[in-house]
Amino acid sequence: MPGASDTVIDMQRIVMRFGSHTVHDGLDLRVRRGEILGLAGGSGSGKSVLLREMILLQRPTAGRIELFGQDTAATDAAAEQALRLRWGVMFQRGGLFSALTVRDNVGLPLREHSALDDALIDEIAEWKLALTGLPPEAGLKMPVELSGGMLKRAALARALSLSPELLFLDEPTSGLDPASSAGVDELILKTHALYRPTMVIISHDLDLLWQVCDRVAVLGEGRVLALGTMAELARDEQPTVRAYFTNRRQARGAAMAAVAAAAH
Repeated sequence: MPGASDTVIDMQRIVMRFGSHTVHDGLDLRVRRGEILGLAGGSGSGKSVLLREMILLQRPTAGRIELFGQDTAATDAAAEQALRLRWGVMFQRGGLFSALTVRDNVGLPLREHSALDDALIDEIAEWKLALTGLPPEAGLKMPVELSGGMLKRAALARALSLSPELLFLDEPTSGLDPASSAGVDELILKTHALYRPTMVIISHDLDLLWQVCDRVAVLGEGRVLALGTMAELARDEQPTVRAYFTNRRQARGAAMAAVAAAAH
């Protein structure tokens, strides 16, 4: 079990209820520093609720959440704001402001939370966009002018604006064609190699989970049903977990994993 200094997110006995509906019922999860952790599970398993709890947008009904070693139940507004500045979020639908250019969207966190002048912020925003593989002219476009793949890259650039220690990616390949999805996989790995952030990725994309995640947590029945590498989860006998490994995409991922293992 990782020590406190190796744990970025520690969720203990989390319960989340909405009226009579229980989403989480005694959920435990630890996210290790520097890892890429995937969150998987069927519709209604509580992945999005878990994300909102992690980024302090929603308080659980019961349980304890520690972020960077701090008990979030004991933090005041100033301490919460300081925590929020340590992570970035790439929202499923981009979450960019439609009235701002892409460059201004990326630079917005810096304008709100730094004393840098506008020219330097624009320069940093252009650099972040370039790191995600977008051409210089993309920064001058409005979000509606971008393709789905470009919008995902712009959203990641904004999430990276403050060079966060912790990065949350919500369905980063949803709605993309296979080629664009593969490009996002490569971008995630490149970003991790460059910045070494801890990453939490919510995804239904089994190819992405095979390609980029160190470990994956499968949610169901109000808790974490299984946690491990994709190769370990592929051998899990629980019906809910096995359901993730019964389609062609899993077969491709397993074949690729076998090739990679043989190469090593």
